[in-house]
Amino acid sequence: MKKQFNRMRQLANQTVGRAEKTEVLSEDLLQVEKRLDLVKQVSHSTHKKLAACLQGQQGTDLEKRSKKLPLTILAQCMVEGAAVLGDDSLLGKMLNLCGESEEKLAQELLIFELQIERDVVEPLYVLAEVEIPNIQKQRKHLAKLVLDMDSARTRTSYQRTCTTLWPKK
Repeated sequence: MKKQFNRMRQLANQTVGRAEKTEVLSEDLLQVEKRLDLVKQVSHSTHKKLAACLQGQQGTDLEKRSKKLPLTILAQCMVEGAAVLGDDSLLGKMLNLCGESEEKLAQELLIFELQIERDVVEPLYVLAEVEIPNIQKQRKHLAKLVLDMDSARTRTSYQRTCTTLWPKK
């Protein structure tokens, strides 16, 4: 309780300008700190929009994800249509060939989306939701420690002044 009171008193004195405020961050670091919130907002919104662009469901296993892709559904429909018509008809052959091509396209899309998710989406999420909040938390802790240091320094200098002015008898 006393520590919190001293911290609040020191903060008030620093705000009014009566107490010296220790600056521990350089100008460059202060500018980086100001941009940190902007980086968090941008990475968070980019993560959301990019995740929305992916056609497969994030986090599901490969087979389930493949079955949910529209290209896979189209390929399956074409192959089934080719089976109904038979390989002896021209339309059946064409549907079978197109179905196989669509399936290959779906597999390439799936691989591409997995790479995007692994290389871009997940790092953006970690940056926005883990790294930047940790930096902000550490910055608040540093500010609190600096305030405690300033408060202790002020109390120590006050005690020296008192003992100098009014020595004990």
